[in-house]
Amino acid sequence: MSVLEAIKEEIDKAKSIIIVTHENPDGDAIGSTLGFMHGLKKIEKDVDVFVPIINKMYDFMPGYDLIKKEIPEDKEYDLCISLDSSDLERLGEGRAIFEKASNTIVIDHHITNQNFGDINYVNAVASSTCQNIIVVLAAMGIAINKEMAMCIYSGMLTDTGGFRYNVQPETFEFAGMLLETGIDIAKIYKNLFDVTTLARTKLLGRAIERLELLEEGKIACTYISQKDIEEFENEEGDHENIVNYGRNIEGVEVSIFLREADGYFKVSLRSNEYVDVSRIAAKFAGGGHIRAAGFELNMSLEQAKDTVISEIKSQFKKI
Repeated sequence: MSVLEAIKEEIDKAKSIIIVTHENPDGDAIGSTLGFMHGLKKIEKDVDVFVPIINKMYDFMPGYDLIKKEIPEDKEYDLCISLDSSDLERLGEGRAIFEKASNTIVIDHHITNQNFGDINYVNAVASSTCQNIIVVLAAMGIAINKEMAMCIYSGMLTDTGGFRYNVQPETFEFAGMLLETGIDIAKIYKNLFDVTTLARTKLLGRAIERLELLEEGKIACTYISQKDIEEFENEEGDHENIVNYGRNIEGVEVSIFLREADGYFKVSLRSNEYVDVSRIAAKFAGGGHIRAAGFELNMSLEQAKDTVISEIKSQFKKI
């Protein structure tokens, strides 16, 4: 039995399903969870999506209002499906739900995935988890409708940076198939890349003010503190894409973005051509992709900066 057949069999026999994803969810996380939720509801499955904290920028996706931020205490799930998370730790509050479930499935595209489910479908070549969801839905015989397509296309779009990274010929074939459902791609692009809030803009401005170039301009580094977030009254997710501003500077190979959270720092790395940042993240129990990865450091800002910069410099020496 193939992995896709095993997934279909497990879902077919499940009576109650819950879908979880990683903390601080991005477009691929939300797009895949909502897209898959619609697919499972189409075959009349009792399915919930649990995301405790989510940014309002994704509220244009069909099913956003169905996302549960708390789990009913009187409801039990016999199947938990993790989407777009490389390991248990990244599930945050969803970890307890995943570990409690009788059966578990993991669907992901991160090369650092630890295959922590009973059944694991991890295709690291795929542009996004949303692209893998298309494959799973096809294996289950579920035709993609407009609602599902809008969510899935959104996730593919964000994880590829507007179809600039991690794409293969089949990525565009899948995207074309989604467009055939009649989705409004102008609306999707506008919501994901154009529309913003004043609070998010102020946070970006603060990060750009602090941006510095190191190692003869090959490294860009900036940060935001907990005080910044409180000052501008930011929502979870308002920091998304800040790291890309450093990478876009001419001559920069690696961009570092540090975000303070409850006394420690979340580190986001992006690279342009030759540094595999997933290897750096793996050294600190993190994960991600060759050109985009992240991890956490429980140390001061200066210690965190020195640690990350030192590791990047060591990667330069190996090239």
